[in-house]
Amino acid sequence: MTTIGLIGSGNIGSTVARLALAGGHDVVLSNSRGPETLVDLVSELSADFGDRVRAATATEAAEAGDLVVVTIPLKSYRDVPVEPLRGKTVIDTNNYYPDRDGRIAELDDESTTTSELLQAHLPESHVVKTFNNIFFPHLASLARPQGDAERSALAIAGDDAGAKATVTELLDSIGYDAYDVGPLAEGWRYQRDTAAYVTPYAEPGAADFATGTRRATADDLEKATSAAVRYRDM
Repeated sequence: MTTIGLIGSGNIGSTVARLALAGGHDVVLSNSRGPETLVDLVSELSADFGDRVRAATATEAAEAGDLVVVTIPLKSYRDVPVEPLRGKTVIDTNNYYPDRDGRIAELDDESTTTSELLQAHLPESHVVKTFNNIFFPHLASLARPQGDAERSALAIAGDDAGAKATVTELLDSIGYDAYDVGPLAEGWRYQRDTAAYVTPYAEPGAADFATGTRRATADDLEKATSAAVRYRDM
């Protein structure tokens, strides 16, 4: 059993928390507004999973987590606590939305990527990018046990092989295979608006985008990430 720390408990964070609990992990939730604002979410999850979930501050979640998921707006990445994450595997779910995050020059000129920004902020942590290219209702509904013919894959990227192995194990425990895209610098291949962003998991022509899902295999992600085009070339 592993403790998963969540820095951010919005749509993706709460979905990952539920999947992690179902996969047998303990969960420590946090957000920017304080643990008292997570009472309802903790109560909801506790009804299904007992006392294996609690709310805390971001620093406490970082300290408690064997593995920590950072799932906050990109503009706030510098608020992620550094010291308690030293030596740990950190999952980054970020995408860059200029309307929300403001303009970030090094992302606009594509000299770096969102996850590389977080890695620079956490120089002694091991950042792995995943969960950023799937819509949260799809993440919740597509999870399947190992060996299920309808199991999907999620893309991962990172610079540390051990950290990627750790994240692959986590994904397996919550119902997904992993497709390794390569180092963090290649994470752009499944950033927003690329061929691998959201659409591999969405049923074409579905009346309700949130519920119209389809399986996306590692082969599907390989094709989509191979077809990725830089923003400047779109």
